[in-house]
Amino acid sequence: MMAEFTRMPRYEIRNDGAGPYAIFYCDICEREFRSQPDVAGTVAKDLGRDALGSLLRKVPLVGGAVADNVVGEDPRYSYKMTPAQVESAWKQVQMHFRECPTCNRIVCLSDFDTQSGFCQEDSPRTQEMAESKGAQAGAALKGFAAAFGLGDVVDKARQAAENAQRAAAQMARCPKDGTLAEPGTKFCPECGSPMQQPAAQRCPSCGAETKGAKFCPECGTKLEVPAPAGVCPNCGAETKGAKFCPECGTKQG
Repeated sequence: MMAEFTRMPRYEIRNDGAGPYAIFYCDICEREFRSQPDVAGTVAKDLGRDALGSLLRKVPLVGGAVADNVVGEDPRYSYKMTPAQVESAWKQVQMHFRECPTCNRIVCLSDFDTQSGFCQEDSPRTQEMAESKGAQAGAALKGFAAAFGLGDVVDKARQAAENAQRAAAQMARCPKDGTLAEPGTKFCPECGSPMQQPAAQRCPSCGAETKGAKFCPECGTKLEVPAPAGVCPNCGAETKGAKFCPECGTKQG
């Protein structure tokens, strides 16, 4: 079913020597879609023009200048299209466009959410699509790293982020400006606010204080330290409530 439009998008007329054609532009990304010139019509007009011009030049008292004036513009190099020709050109490329019912912009399919029926900027699924793009970008980054033998680099970066996260969890933190300081520091060295002290982390097996270690220093039990809310457990990036990490694409619990 052909989409309905209330107007045409922005367009301009071009000519590469085979007759005029129209280029229509997406209202969001400016991507262009070209119609096809009427080559058969251009050839027919050109042949008729040449034939008429030759005939007039043979008529006494007419002459070449008058013949050129009567014959008119060469269609091969014309930049003129009638409203009917523009409408015909628009029909050729309409399948690449949709009109948003909210903002009435006419956009290409790349900028249109076909599931909701709105342009991507007005779609009620904007957050969901952003999360999906984040997941795709994260997966693409992993694939790129693996293809170029950079998997170890990515793993080391993730490990460094995890270590930094654990170290930060053992520091006193200012609730006002986020400044970190040694445990036991009572006041923020930057703003003077009372500091929040790190919660003691204990081994679930023997109860010994672990101080952020991966294994209990008393009984050797492996410790799973949950990532704080809003932080990706895989790479340590801030997720800001997204369902997928914007950095690595890991699905958040």
